[in-house]
Amino acid sequence: MKKVLIALLFTIVVGTVSAQEGGKQKLENAKIGLITNRLNLTVEQSQEFWPVYNEFDGKKKEIRKQMRKLIAETNTLTTPDEKILSNIRETLNLQQKEVDLEREYMNKFLKVINVRQLAELYKAEQMFTQMLLHRLNKKATPERSN
Repeated sequence: MKKVLIALLFTIVVGTVSAQEGGKQKLENAKIGLITNRLNLTVEQSQEFWPVYNEFDGKKKEIRKQMRKLIAETNTLTTPDEKILSNIRETLNLQQKEVDLEREYMNKFLKVINVRQLAELYKAEQMFTQMLLHRLNKKATPERSN
């Protein structure tokens, strides 16, 4: 049954990646569905878990947005060496900030879910990312008809 639900969620993700309008919301919905299924949350856990997860996810997205900005600034031929070095150092600081955030929220999650569910959360996030990357790679390299 779980495999069928995962396949269904993957189908939803695949369809949403190509959708222009509302694509982000559909992706988020697919991610929520996958996490909910994998963690097997009770109603009580779900009510406590999602506000904590959404706060965590928002902070993590902000850190990654800052890292992407720094990387984009660094990837120009005219960027002075000092600026490149500064951006590399700042990127490392942001990576540490992300690790610190993970540690902080691990403790918050463990107040709501058990350790096995936490491990499943990490697996579900990784699975979701892999599904997206697989789909994007598949779109980037269309099959040849010979």
